[in-house]
Amino acid sequence: MKNTTKRIIGFVLQLASVGVLVLIDRLIKNVAAEKLIGGGTVVLIKGVLGLTYAENTGAAFSMFNTSTNVLSVVTGVVMAVGLVLLFVIKNKPKIYDICVPLIIAGGMGNLLDRLTRGYVIDYIRTLFIDFPIFNFADILITCACFAIIIYLIYEMVTDSRKAKAEKAAAETISATKDENEAADETKAEKLEHEKSENTADGEVK
Repeated sequence: MKNTTKRIIGFVLQLASVGVLVLIDRLIKNVAAEKLIGGGTVVLIKGVLGLTYAENTGAAFSMFNTSTNVLSVVTGVVMAVGLVLLFVIKNKPKIYDICVPLIIAGGMGNLLDRLTRGYVIDYIRTLFIDFPIFNFADILITCACFAIIIYLIYEMVTDSRKAKAEKAAAETISATKDENEAADETKAEKLEHEKSENTADGEVK
């Protein structure tokens, strides 16, 4: 009962964090729509970063521009899976408790744009490289996915090293066992030989 209550409280806090992040995303987009339309690029860091208003009908970083409805459905499914992962699955790595709410928040922020506007408002522009304009929600999704990928790679490397270490330990144990058995056989043969010699000496006498 105590564990269930703890999980429910954790889940509520995660939902609250999602709500706060979505609210931040909406506020920034509303400001961008009000202040940046028709204003060109506002330079924040010369040659590095600027703000430019853009309407994106695709996914993150302007991918799949002609598939708004499909993206809305896919986003909804991903969010549902994320909620199930957070509340239903027990004993999951802590990184999922951090990253999955970020993915849900980013997906929900962009989904709300698609449902209410028919497009997603983007505004962050990199000036040092030709890269699609993006937004706060895209950053949440990208950072969370990147962190999960890094974690999975780390786990794969760790499991591989652990498996090799276990194999080496097993081989060492096996080799030691073989050496002990060989030593026991040698000792038994030596005893048998000494016994035979003692028997022969007794017969001579």
